Amino acid sequence: MTKIIGLTGGIGSGKSTVAKYIASKGVPVYIADDEARVIMLNEEVIAEIQAVFSDNILTNENTLDRVKIANIVFNNPDKLKELNEIVHPKVKKHFTNWLKRHKKDPFIVKEVAILFETGGDKDCDAVILVTAPEEIRLQRTITRDNSTVDNVKKRMNNQLPDVEKVKKSTFVINNINLEDTYFQVDEILKMLNNS
Repeated sequence: MTKIIGLTGGIGSGKSTVAKYIASKGVPVYIADDEARVIMLNEEVIAEIQAVFSDNILTNENTLDRVKIANIVFNNPDKLKELNEIVHPKVKKHFTNWLKRHKKDPFIVKEVAILFETGGDKDCDAVILVTAPEEIRLQRTITRDNSTVDNVKKRMNNQLPDVEKVKKSTFVINNINLEDTYFQVDEILKMLNNS
């Protein structure tokens, strides 16, 4: 049976970079956030999400205004929970179908930003955590998202602290220097291939 290896990390940790590198090694990688974005383009899902918010969260093109939604949910944990209750079951169903197509693979990697927060780690045979010092994560996210320190810190506060995630993880990658990060990934892949 195909093993499910969870891949997670806080905002700005570099988990997407690690996911791309793992995929470049021929390992099937499922990016939950990317699939959630696709699901959130569905008209029925848009209507379901709009019903949760009292403000209009649609763009002029009748798509979800992701910036407006982010500003609401990262200041309101209840709204974030309601949004997740709509999107997560749909992503889970999509993943189950995707996994069926990879049943001949010894293992796949499922990248989820909030793996522990949603209890998704319980469905994994092992978990890889990508970490980096908070200052580095802050700088990466501010640069990537053209965001403010305050906004990034709010998003970080909605995630489980790394110290808690480390306790629950099988492997931990310290992503400070890319060359070193790739070396750590290669070592983990060797162990997974031999298990």
